[in-house]
Amino acid sequence: MTHDLQHRFRSSTLNLALRASAVSALLAAGLPVHAADMTPVDPTRLVDAFEATNGKFEGYRRSGAKGICAMGEFIGSADGRALSSASAFSGQAVPVIVRYSVGGANPKATDNTRGQRNMALQFNLPGGEVWQMGNISSPVFGASTPAQMLGRVESLRPDPATKAADPAKVKAFADANPEVLLQGRYFASQPVPASFTTLNYWGVHAFAFVNAKGDRQFGKWVFEPVGGVMGLSDDEAKAKGPSFLFDDLRQRVRDGQVAFNFNLELAQAGDRLDSATVPLPEGRRKVTLGTLRLTSVSPDAGGACLDLTFNPTALPKGVEPSADPMLAARAAPYAVSLGRRLGEGSKQQ
Repeated sequence: MTHDLQHRFRSSTLNLALRASAVSALLAAGLPVHAADMTPVDPTRLVDAFEATNGKFEGYRRSGAKGICAMGEFIGSADGRALSSASAFSGQAVPVIVRYSVGGANPKATDNTRGQRNMALQFNLPGGEVWQMGNISSPVFGASTPAQMLGRVESLRPDPATKAADPAKVKAFADANPEVLLQGRYFASQPVPASFTTLNYWGVHAFAFVNAKGDRQFGKWVFEPVGGVMGLSDDEAKAKGPSFLFDDLRQRVRDGQVAFNFNLELAQAGDRLDSATVPLPEGRRKVTLGTLRLTSVSPDAGGACLDLTFNPTALPKGVEPSADPMLAARAAPYAVSLGRRLGEGSKQQ
């Protein structure tokens, strides 16, 4: 097992303990903990289901296969320092590895259609500490529990005879689990993104920010482009063609145009924090924790992010996970997927 895989598995075990402490923290803060289907899900079975439903492309990530690496730096704000003791908010420039990708398992996915875009981050903090994130271009995730995620993916599995999913199975599962439709409806309501850099990217899970005095503030974050959100009309998207996002990213970074505000929506007592399919209510106070700026883009299919898994429970001191079951369950399938990619020869473009 590689050092990276060992780290991921240790992180997975550690985060089971962190999840228990997060439940206690929620209760202590007067925030609700909701019952959820905590049926254990075998991470190998989940990765197998993704491959069976979405296709297997050797060497590529099982989700977000079409991607590109970049580098940037983050400078934390005074508001960030007030909320958390994390070294990311020191006010000094922190190097960040950035991976942008198109949703799905197909490395040849088209860029000019509606759908998910991803911005995964690794903050390389002092003393070897890292903070990893998997941010998506939707305020909600595709499932509220691992069991629900597995059921949704399996319901979409193509029939070997027809090469298409059974509509009756798809409908039956969605009728019983309406949360799984929320993300798709959101993407259908949005235009084709003009760029990786003109989208909001949500963390979707809740986290606790803990300052030096031990004060704990829960919230959900979103990275918002300094230059604003921009989409394409249907005609503009058609004219762009199926593969324009990588070149667009390189040009915008060369021009010094790419910056995001790292904003945190502050939770209040009574807000639901244990489901990635439930955003915080409209109007919650938002604070800017700092600014992320991109400085370079990998010139080829390599780059520093190639073999990273961007496990969202790899957290610095001063930031803690919530009791969201999807958050705690993500590390193990990532490790399974990474092991397969390494054995096949990692690819990303």
